[in-house]
Parts: sequence; C-alpha cells; structure tokens
Amino acid sequence: MTLRQRAVRYARTKARVLVRLGVWSLLEAGQTFLAGYALARALDAGFLAGDVRTGLLWLGAAGAAVVVGAVGTGRVYSVVAALVEPVRDRLVTKVVRRGVRAADPGALSGLTQQVEIARDTLAGLVLVSRSFLFTAAGALIGLFSLDPLLLAVVVPPLLAGVALFAATLRPLARRQEAFLVADEALAEDLGAVGPGLRDITATGAESRVARSLDRRIGAELRTARSLARWSPARVAALALGGEVPVILLLVAAPWLLRRGVTPGALLGALAYVGQSLYPALQNLVHGLGTSGARLTVVLRRLLPAEREPHAPVKQASPATEASPATEAPSDTEAPPAAEPSPEPTAPALALSGLRFAYGPASEPVLHGLDLALPTGTHLAVVGPSGTGKSTLTALIAGLLAPDAGTTHVHGRPAPDATALRTLIPQEAYVHGGTLAENLTLHRPDPVPEDELLAAADAVGLTPLLTALGGPDARVDPTALSAGERQLVALTRAYLSPAPLALLDEATCHLDAEAEERAERAFAARPGGTLVVVAHRMSSARRADLVLVLDGARTVCGTHAELLASSPLYRDLMGDWAGASDARVG
Repeated sequence: MTLRQRAVRYARTKARVLVRLGVWSLLEAGQTFLAGYALARALDAGFLAGDVRTGLLWLGAAGAAVVVGAVGTGRVYSVVAALVEPVRDRLVTKVVRRGVRAADPGALSGLTQQVEIARDTLAGLVLVSRSFLFTAAGALIGLFSLDPLLLAVVVPPLLAGVALFAATLRPLARRQEAFLVADEALAEDLGAVGPGLRDITATGAESRVARSLDRRIGAELRTARSLARWSPARVAALALGGEVPVILLLVAAPWLLRRGVTPGALLGALAYVGQSLYPALQNLVHGLGTSGARLTVVLRRLLPAEREPHAPVKQASPATEASPATEAPSDTEAPPAAEPSPEPTAPALALSGLRFAYGPASEPVLHGLDLALPTGTHLAVVGPSGTGKSTLTALIAGLLAPDAGTTHVHGRPAPDATALRTLIPQEAYVHGGTLAENLTLHRPDPVPEDELLAAADAVGLTPLLTALGGPDARVDPTALSAGERQLVALTRAYLSPAPLALLDEATCHLDAEAEERAERAFAARPGGTLVVVAHRMSSARRADLVLVLDGARTVCGTHAELLASSPLYRDLMGDWAGASDARVG
C-alpha cells in the first residue's frame, strides 16, 4: 500500500476531526475577507464620502475580525494535534513492533528522531496547506464582492504561479529526497570513520577509505547541484503568483477606475494580494516544497510498503537488493593508482631539517632533526615523556605534517608512502573474523599457511594460535587480553609487505622476554627496517642505533657511543637498570 493510499484511508477515519478543522478555519477565512472588504468600505463609504464615523466602524469591524480569527487559529492548533498525534502513536507502534520482532537496528533512531521529524513536519504541512486554501478562498470571495473585474487581474497570474509550483513539486521532491539520502549516507560513513581513524591507520586503509568518502562527497555534491537547479522554479512560482498581481493592479489602475472600480476596492485588492495571498503562497511554496520531501523520506523508512493480501512476492536478485544509499562504483572511475615501490638506492628513512610544534605559540618538540637510516637498520627511539617519540612516528607515517623539513620513506614523501610502512600503535587493533583474516589484513593475495605459521612462530604468537584452534578459528576481540591483541597486531605487521615497521610502544603489554622475541623477529625480517619507540631501555641495548630525543640536544648513536657522550642516555639507562633491580629484589 502506497503512502497516498494510507493517507486517504487515515483521512476517512478522521472525518470528524477534518470537519472541525474546516469550521475553525472558516473564522480565519472571515478575517481574510474583512481585511480587504472592510478597508474598501471604510474608504469608499466612509472617509472619501466625508463620513468618518462609517469609516471608523468598518475599520473596527476589521479589527474585531482579527480577534475572532485569532480565536479560530488557537482552536486550529488543538484540532491539528488531534489529527497528528494519532499518526505519531501509530508510527511508534510500528517502529517498536519492527524493532522487537525483526531485530531492526534502526528502531532506536526511528523512535528518537524520525518519528518526531514526521510528527512535526506533518503538523507544519497541515497548517500551511489549510492556511493557503482558506486564505485564498477568503481573498478571492472578497475580490469578487468588491468588483469581478479585480478577479480578472489577480486570478490569472495567481493560478499560473500555483500551476508552476505544482508542476515542479514532484521533481523537487525527488531531488530533495536524493539529497537527503546522499547526505545521510555521507554522515553515516563519516560517523564510522571518525572513531576508527586509529584502526584505519593501523590497517593501512587510508587510500581505500579516502576513495569511498570521495565517492560519497561527490554523490552529495551532484544531488545538491541538481536540487539547486530546480530552486529558481520555486522562486519564479512565488513571484508569478504573489508579486505579479500587485504590479498588474497598479498598471491597470487607470483602466479599472474608468470601468467603475472604486478607489477603495482597488486599495482592498492590493491588501488582499499583499497581506493575504502572497504570504499564504510563500508559506505553501517553502513549506510544501522542502518539508514535504523530508516527510516522504521519513515515512518511507518508517512504513515499508505493505503487500496486498495474497500478492505474489517478487524475488530480488542479489544485484537489486542493494540499499538505495549504497553506490555502485562508476564504470568510468579511474582505477586506483599503483602503490609506490621503494627506490633501490634511497635510505629506508630520511629526515631532513624536521621541525614540529603543536601550535604556533608552542615550544617545538622536534628541532631541525636530520637522520638517515640504511635499509635493515634497527633504530630505538628513547627520551623522557613529552619529548616527541610518538610525534616522530606520526610524522614518519604521514599522519602529521611537519612545520619544516622533509620525511622520506625509501625515497618517497611520507604521505605518499603508505604501502612502504606499517605502524603498530600501543592500542592494537583486532577485528571480528578468523585469526587468519586478522593476520593477513595487509596482504592483497592469499598467504600460504606455512608462511603464516612461520610468522606466528617468529613473533611469538604460536601459543595463542594453538589455544584458539588454529588460523581458521574465529576471534572475539573482547576475549583477548591487551598483550594477546598486541601479538596479533605484531604478526599482522610482520606479514605486511611494507619494508619499514614502526613500533610505537607496540609491546608495552608484553613481558620483557616476549618483547625481545618480537623485536628480534622484526629486526631479522629480510629487507626490513625497524623503528621502535622503546617501552623498556633493554630495547635500546638491542638496537643498531639509538635516537635520544631531547629537544635541541637530540643525539643519535650506538649504545656504547651514547653511554660515553650523552648524560641523558646514561640517566635513562641507569634509572631503568635501578628500577629493574628493584623489581627483581
């Protein structure tokens, strides 16, 4: 059953309410009628005739009509509530029933937002439509009462404006609906991307997510432009129906006066058009043109089309079952650019004059840092808290832009080298699915099981893999400890084809033995380079080079060199050794 059929059936059940609505609306129509007629009589029979008393009495009648009309308007609101609130109750019932019986995840949104939108919009449309009908009736009857010639001037452009608006209503509604659907689809994607930025970075999915969002933004832009192209038609309808009659009355004033139209009648006609017909048409055009489409969208979602009894059910093919908000990729869309490959002669990591501060008034955390790491180097990054260790990994990963200087990964600028580096943050990402699906997330092609098992053994995941039941076992991320999630993320990064691995305290939930095993596995990866933000100073002892971040006094060297030349490094190493001895004792 269509929305129109449902509306007609509901209107029949509310016949008495509609009659009450019409009765109270007649008071508004009477107010509209007297607004022009009383003004004309006050001028013709009163002030122009020298009878001030008669003129004041007619003006008083117009004022009394305003008071009576206000009473009618107040009663209209209560009747509209009696018409709209049952609709809200029915929508709530249907949404709750669907949410309980069909386990609809959108039921909460339907109750908290969409039902209220439907109620408010329906009430507005009822008020606007009713106001236009009764206001137009009162004004046209008033024009006829003053002089039928006035109708000949006012009615043709008014009907033309209404007809133009009616002709554009359906295309406008379709485009408004398409825009709302595209906007909601974009908002839904953005709502998912925002909280998942860390996971997107950890899984190297930036390019794929960016392309998906770009399609959503492009779709919304196209629907917005399509809607905007039809908006002038709405403005033209309003001008034709509400403003042209005023111009015609003024232009035709001499002709009307020669044919017996009185000055008061002409003034009353101008009042009818300017104070009654134009505002009513304006409310109709803006209210029905915008809110009507929104109401249609909401009702279609809250009230899925019902089949007639015993009607055959059409079986949809998988290609036709896609959600309206889901876009198929365009056939003309250019294929994604090939992932960059390392430059053979370039260092694995090259930092030149790297400077970064969190804000123009903040002290830089990195001061003109220069560093070049050959392929296969194991670098440990150490320093007191707040010296920029995680900031450095974010700059290398291309997540932050430096204030000055450059960052290259295997000869490529950091933002363009997504495929050449893998970042493992402190909070490891594990998704639902099988263990193999988690471990091979960065690999475009299937990974042989022996390679997967070898990687798990190298990093130290084998005990967990065995306990879960093998690579094909399903993973519940909430059932894993923080350390187990880190082992999964480390093995995933180990299997990644990216030659540069960035471990930003990625082993902080592992014990010292497991941490050492994982770091040695990454350091021994063929063709791989490792940068570790050290959680324990033992990581620095294992590294080929150690970068000690200390603002403008940052130094880099081997463990032995730094013990001899860096007081800060000696302090860090001594504090760690003392703390370790205390724990052992």
